[in-house]
Amino acid sequence: MATAISIEKVSKCYRLGETHARTLADQATAVVQRLAGRKVAAASVEDFWALRDIELEIAKGEMVGIIGGNGAGKSTLLKILSRITQPTSGRAIVRGQLSSLLEVGTGFHPELTGRENVFLNGTILGMRKAEVTRRFDEIVAFSGVERFIDTPVKRYSSGMYVRLAFAVAAHLEPDVLVIDEVLAVGDAEFQKRCLGKMNDVARGGRTVLFVSHNMQALSMICSRAVLLAGGKVMMDGLPDAVIAHYLSSTADKETLSWNSAEGLGSEFARLKGFRVSSASADDAHSFPTSSPVCVEMDVEIDEMHSSLCVGFDLFAENSVVVLRSYDTDADPAVRVQLRPGRNRIRCEIPPGLLSQGRFELAPRIGLHNQEWIVHTDPLIQFHTHLAHGTSPFWATLDGKNRPGAISPILQWRSLQAQSEG
Repeated sequence: MATAISIEKVSKCYRLGETHARTLADQATAVVQRLAGRKVAAASVEDFWALRDIELEIAKGEMVGIIGGNGAGKSTLLKILSRITQPTSGRAIVRGQLSSLLEVGTGFHPELTGRENVFLNGTILGMRKAEVTRRFDEIVAFSGVERFIDTPVKRYSSGMYVRLAFAVAAHLEPDVLVIDEVLAVGDAEFQKRCLGKMNDVARGGRTVLFVSHNMQALSMICSRAVLLAGGKVMMDGLPDAVIAHYLSSTADKETLSWNSAEGLGSEFARLKGFRVSSASADDAHSFPTSSPVCVEMDVEIDEMHSSLCVGFDLFAENSVVVLRSYDTDADPAVRVQLRPGRNRIRCEIPPGLLSQGRFELAPRIGLHNQEWIVHTDPLIQFHTHLAHGTSPFWATLDGKNRPGAISPILQWRSLQAQSEG
């Protein structure tokens, strides 16, 4: 398969603390300071390597996700590919026309209208006026800024900026499309359209590089992922494997247990401990979706009350409650029997229910239909990842993460077959 991008031992070094008299006024100020005998303390200069010997080959038509923590070198790499900055050493070869969207309003002139900026940006990307004119209506319709297309873009919101800029970048048929995390500025509906458009671009035989912290979106649309850390390539492979490695590498930032001597609760009972685990996890902080997630709670009861409930809320990455569970949900015949004193109870979120992603758990304790004590800041954070070949559930059906925070197995039946019978 033809190669679209070749990155050959690319390194980028920045000089921290180095200052230059770049303008005539700066130089004049420096001369006057020297004539006056003023001593200016020299700033300590330090080399910072944003990238170190990066080597990558990206084939034509590949959709590649680039992930990593802040300062990993993701944006620097895209700026080198976009010719915004030059590498300190090595070279990056892009075969074909490249269109990039790295920052809000990149390539837009604030005093020009949206219409004028579409033509300006198209020209910068190497398009003829006739080509931009042919795609103009489609670009504006996709961006959703029809009402404001003849308004200077300096009056646009950041979301409007991004919508129009992405529409231009994606619709002018570049050979290589480079997108940074700026899509996070748009609303959910527009992000969905952007992801669909990037899929269309890749299916058309063009190449897409996508930097994002949205692991679910990256897993859904990319055929390959590259993990950067400290300016180096740490892993290159299938998205689900790379994402799982990345999530486990950030494990020390997550909290999987909470304990308190005083406890959290009411006059009847207090929560003293709260933890989450998975027996099948290869890593303590990232659990395979094919295994159950176990939630344990330590509850100290001073006085039994028939309405006492203990439970938790499970939040997805967007802070929306995915599910709520109480110890009283089960049939009374098999329900956990709490007693005065210290109780340890356990609940299992079944395997295959949670999709790949990041989740948070917050405890709830109180009297049913009365006062509740809820910890508003979730105490527990954990990740889940796909484990292909080990799950009897949906992950093995299509090998890709499905949208949504949960993936329940729903029952289907044929109404036509029943009516014919």
